[in-house]
Amino acid sequence: MVEREVEVLNRAGIHARPAALIVKVANSFSSQLYMEKDKMKINGKSIMGIITLGAAYKSKIIISTDGPDENEAADAIEQLFLNRFEE
Repeated sequence: MVEREVEVLNRAGIHARPAALIVKVANSFSSQLYMEKDKMKINGKSIMGIITLGAAYKSKIIISTDGPDENEAADAIEQLFLNRFEE
């Protein structure tokens, strides 16, 4: 299992488009993805789950991946956050 803390850097936070982008990238890997904020843990392959986190600008989120390609999945998801979801 790989765990990393990421920060929401785009001003609009995680809304529908970034959530869909996270799910798209997460589904390209066989590893499981979980996201945790304020003790709420959700499946990172669920758009509705991601939106319910209510992650606003500067929110800290713990991402964890578990599976055969967990490092690559964690890298890809972390890169989305660093790139501000291409916004």
